[in-house]
Amino acid sequence: MNKAQFENVQRLHVAEGNLTALLEAFGSDLAEKEGYKDVGGLEAVHVYLIRKYGWLPRDVVTMRPSELRLALHVEMQGWTLRPELR
Repeated sequence: MNKAQFENVQRLHVAEGNLTALLEAFGSDLAEKEGYKDVGGLEAVHVYLIRKYGWLPRDVVTMRPSELRLALHVEMQGWTLRPELR
């Protein structure tokens, strides 16, 4: 791997981390909307998918963040990060 390749890989991982942080924030907003108590972030996303689709917890918790975002594609339409988190 050369330096340019490393920098590309590094940017990819930073972008993936940023997308996961946004998913966490969406999960917290989703928990508030759904009235979940004592859960937020990715845990709220898991609860939502389990309840909505009847998926098994063991399957939902092993999904990668990109798979969770895909499963929530419709729900995330129009959602934006709250201004105080920007």
